Amino acid sequence: MHCVNVRQLKNNPSEALRSAAEGPVLVLKGDLPEALLLHLEAGDAPEEADLRLALAVVLFKEGALSLGRAARVAARPLAELVSHLSRLGIPVAAGDRAETAAQLESLDEWLALS
Repeated sequence: MHCVNVRQLKNNPSEALRSAAEGPVLVLKGDLPEALLLHLEAGDAPEEADLRLALAVVLFKEGALSLGRAARVAARPLAELVSHLSRLGIPVAAGDRAETAAQLESLDEWLALS
């Protein structure tokens, strides 16, 4: 997925459209997603739920969203997003073994309250 900011889109919309022919283009306003450009000739436009999930995964992987915010963007339960990220091989916790254990314990506590 290609990303452009609003200024880049304003200065060179043709470049964003060319990029959209290769795949979706995410338009950012600041560091937040504002729009998604899809090439209409592709003919296989994804469903909104799939787009939300893909967007959440990319933004989480790039560090732009926390795990909780990514789950909200994806409109999926946190446990479902964690499972999806795991299937993709994307780690949900960063840091050393002790930090990871503490984060997993916090996640277990949070999931028990959900």
